[in-house]
Amino acid sequence: MIYFCCFLISLLIIRLLVAFVNYLSFAYLPKKAQLTSEPSVSILIPARNEEENIGTLLEQLSTLEYNNLEIIVYNDHSSDKTESIIKHWATLNPNIKLINGNNLPKGWLGKNNACHQLAKSATGDILLFLDADVSVQKDVIKRSISYLQKHELHLLSIFPKQIVKSFGEKVSVPLMNWVLLSLLPIYLIRKSKNKMFSAANGQFMMFKAATYKSIWPHEKYKSHKVEDIAIIRLFKQKGITSDTRLGDNDISCRMYVGLDEAVEGFIKNIFQFFGNSILITIAFGILTTIAPFVIYMYMGLWWFIGYILGIICIRFFVMLASQQSVVQNILLVLPQHIIFLFIIIKGLINNKQKKLIWKDRNILQDL
Repeated sequence: MIYFCCFLISLLIIRLLVAFVNYLSFAYLPKKAQLTSEPSVSILIPARNEEENIGTLLEQLSTLEYNNLEIIVYNDHSSDKTESIIKHWATLNPNIKLINGNNLPKGWLGKNNACHQLAKSATGDILLFLDADVSVQKDVIKRSISYLQKHELHLLSIFPKQIVKSFGEKVSVPLMNWVLLSLLPIYLIRKSKNKMFSAANGQFMMFKAATYKSIWPHEKYKSHKVEDIAIIRLFKQKGITSDTRLGDNDISCRMYVGLDEAVEGFIKNIFQFFGNSILITIAFGILTTIAPFVIYMYMGLWWFIGYILGIICIRFFVMLASQQSVVQNILLVLPQHIIFLFIIIKGLINNKQKKLIWKDRNILQDL
């Protein structure tokens, strides 16, 4: 059993080092934009029942500091006021264009089809896919293009700074960065050719249009429920330079509203966080749950205290890197972990039942 305890401590130390490196790496876009050219940009927004968000985003995009810009919104059979809000903003800004979606083709998931249709209509040198609930400020487009040009990237993704308001969001949304930033050194996404060092967020994905249209990745992964990660893995496999950054105050998002929505959202992604391996996901959940008890039983109180301090330090560096409240997330370690286990269990149940309703569609049904 002592060897198992050593394994648990080693795993904790590795995760602590990864979190510390991610904190030190300052994995945000540079504050100053230095463009070598000013390419045309197509901002592409898939929208389904987004009346609460789409108007705010279109207003923000209309005031961005960038000249050569087109904004295309794909209204995916919204049953609320999404379409009328888009039309209103289109009358105010001639750069905004509305596409009303047709019936969803067989074999496609809704967002993947929307992104594909948007890309076919886009004319820009750069394609930027944005979710409707993202908030963008100031010169974030220029900063992104500058970073893309500097590192000769073909794909840049950003994890927006997450806005959490309700208690349910506070015990669920931070789990994404807790997993990501304690297991994956962000700087290896660009530096390493190994596709296991891959992470991307479909809320913000910027492509060189020529590269995108030589592959049509959303069509290639038309039925993939976590297409963002699949796409960046494909790019890395093909040797196409890609990178992922963390968001600051200039790009943020209230990803989910309430606990129920957050749980359903993370169920879509939970196994992809661990290389699409159900076994590794379950193992991680079990090991991180039982480790403190095993350490206490077989190594004593002081090792237990040291292990708990290690858990707290991981949270400390992850929350600093993701610009979240450190104190709040340390105090919520236990309820967050309970929610994490619940998401895994619910994900297993849904996979067996082939049922997960998202945006009024079952994304786990046979396509």
